[in-house]
Amino acid sequence: MRRATLLATAAAAATTLAAARWWRSTRATTPSEPVSPPGHAVRHLGRGARNARLVKVGARAGRDYALHRARRVFADAATRERLDTAFEMRTAAQVAEALGHMKGALMKLGQMASYLDQGLPEHVRAALAELQHNAPPMSPELAAGTIRRELGADPTELFLEWDPHPIASASIGQVHRAITREGRAVAVKVQYPGVEEALGADLDNVGLLFAGMAQLFPGLEHGPLVEELRSRLREELDYRLEAANQRAFARYYDGHPTIHVPEVLDRYSTRRVLTTELAEGVRWDEMLTWDQGERDLAAETIYRFAFGSLYRLHMFNGDPHPGNYLFRPGGRVTFLDFGLVKHFTAEEIQQFEDMIVAMVIDHDPAEFRRVCERIGLLKTGTDFTDEQIVDYFGHFYEFVMHDGVCTITPEYASETVRRFFDKSGPYGEIMKAANVPPSMVIIQRINLGLYALFGEMRATGNWRRLAEEIWPFVAGPPATPMGEEIEAWRARREGAVA
Repeated sequence: MRRATLLATAAAAATTLAAARWWRSTRATTPSEPVSPPGHAVRHLGRGARNARLVKVGARAGRDYALHRARRVFADAATRERLDTAFEMRTAAQVAEALGHMKGALMKLGQMASYLDQGLPEHVRAALAELQHNAPPMSPELAAGTIRRELGADPTELFLEWDPHPIASASIGQVHRAITREGRAVAVKVQYPGVEEALGADLDNVGLLFAGMAQLFPGLEHGPLVEELRSRLREELDYRLEAANQRAFARYYDGHPTIHVPEVLDRYSTRRVLTTELAEGVRWDEMLTWDQGERDLAAETIYRFAFGSLYRLHMFNGDPHPGNYLFRPGGRVTFLDFGLVKHFTAEEIQQFEDMIVAMVIDHDPAEFRRVCERIGLLKTGTDFTDEQIVDYFGHFYEFVMHDGVCTITPEYASETVRRFFDKSGPYGEIMKAANVPPSMVIIQRINLGLYALFGEMRATGNWRRLAEEIWPFVAGPPATPMGEEIEAWRARREGAVA
């Protein structure tokens, strides 16, 4: 039943420690509360009410699991496997439905669970993956009402053409296709009515979650971490901030050979409505059917976008999940959703550089330890040897440690997750002594999200040379044909400015 346990763990991670307790229980309780039908606004549920909803889903799963376990007793091996699969699919569908209707931070964490844990069975991940871009939408009337309040007129008056049915829906809002009266195809993101209150209720739970985690990880200073998460998630509610972030990325990557960021149309954008040019490309699942060479090019572009933006713009788009990319052949990727963007100071960027130089370039365990202690990643005065610390943290640098072709595998991604959360493993004591400074809360999405995606792509390349090209403290030559194209693009831009 390890697979069912993994599913339960993934769902529990999207709630609170209290939710994790009832998720694993097998007590029977009342039937789950009916969810609002598609078309209702996000209900203004407080923290207790939203938790109660999750408790009912968990209790239902517990009751079903008890019945499922009883049925397995008299089944042969083949029948047990079939029963296990049916139970997992049913439970995943229940979790996806509940989180999909609830919206807000809990749904966002459900999205993350769908691609984060490579140990989840494929059919379970597929059920949860519906949260990435196919969550239950609000009604056309509600979307039109938001447009009317924000832009002063009905969408059918504002736009030459308006599709009332969304092309994507997620945790904060949904996206509609339209054509402006100037004849331009656009994507219009409309925020769910009531989602701000729902997100506020979810954020009230964040402190409880991390206070509980601090008991398991004594080195974790959860106060600053909680405030960082709250600040970033609240920013997502203001589409004006997202528009500013997207404009900054679009301006920098204008004309880039493989990176595309859609232009923002300010005339049709407000705090709760964001209109951008309509991008073309295939979704994640279809890209995964492409040959390995094309997948490697797509991974290279995503890698260049994440780390190039970090070191050149001092910005990181902290929501790397499959629904935020559109793919075209040749490594061309359109990047969507800039609501969760972290801006870094020069001092914070220097900390990343110091860690890389000590670990990857100089191979200096003592210096790496000093850097980790200085920036607050590790408690000072612990009994661990320098070699033990490097053995633990070295995993996160493994594929850039050496000059050679390397494949990022699903197993690597799963090990990355375990090194964050599995305190029962060989690194449990170091994990307890480790901390997550506020500056690294969002950047950990590289370890927990980006590398999970690369593992699914089985992304292959000489990551060390690619990294050295991107790292400004190395500034290596172009590592790939794509790098040569980018160098030529950058030279043209600099020549135009001069």
